Amino acid sequence: MKVSGTMAIATKPDQDQPVSQPSGAVSANAPMSQSGSAGSAGSKASGSKGSKTAKATDSSAVDKRFKALDLVIKRQQYRQDALIEVLHRAQEIFGYLEEKTLLHVARSLQLPASHVLGVATFYHLFSLKPSGEHTCVVCLGTACYVKGSGDVLNALEKHTGIQSGATTSDGKVSLVTARCIGACGIAPAVVFDGQVAAQVTTEQAIARIDQWRGDA
Repeated sequence: MKVSGTMAIATKPDQDQPVSQPSGAVSANAPMSQSGSAGSAGSKASGSKGSKTAKATDSSAVDKRFKALDLVIKRQQYRQDALIEVLHRAQEIFGYLEEKTLLHVARSLQLPASHVLGVATFYHLFSLKPSGEHTCVVCLGTACYVKGSGDVLNALEKHTGIQSGATTSDGKVSLVTARCIGACGIAPAVVFDGQVAAQVTTEQAIARIDQWRGDA
């Protein structure tokens, strides 16, 4: 009886141990595993959120400019016939009309991108590249061309080392051409920083450019 009782006592722990030990192992380890996963997920979520915040901060200046442009478009009631006015304001906001700005205008006004680009390239007042500190616009209308504006343009291109539509490397001068500025009576006409000059010679045009660049 004693032996049997002893064996029974010895046997009981053997039966109980497999039940209690795994139960204890699972209950002890499970919270740690869940906590670790939660911590890892929290860390990833926090890192992801921080990354998004950083990206939003980096692009905030661009977003603000587009918001300003959207406000202009809204004030124009999304009218397609207000395209020129919208492009003028877009250039004032961004400094020039780059591709993504033109596409944004096209989508907002529900116009073909080719039409918006065509308008932006037709009018000399619009610039698709960063403008220089000063702008020189040479009129190539029929009256001005006959009076020698083509020679003025060629002289300026040679003197500055840039072609029409470009800006000098020092960022001082942008050279632009116009089909007609409506100043046929004073041909050849050249527009210096928005001021129309009459009967401009090559020497006068070069002198103004040198003045702007500090060479005079």
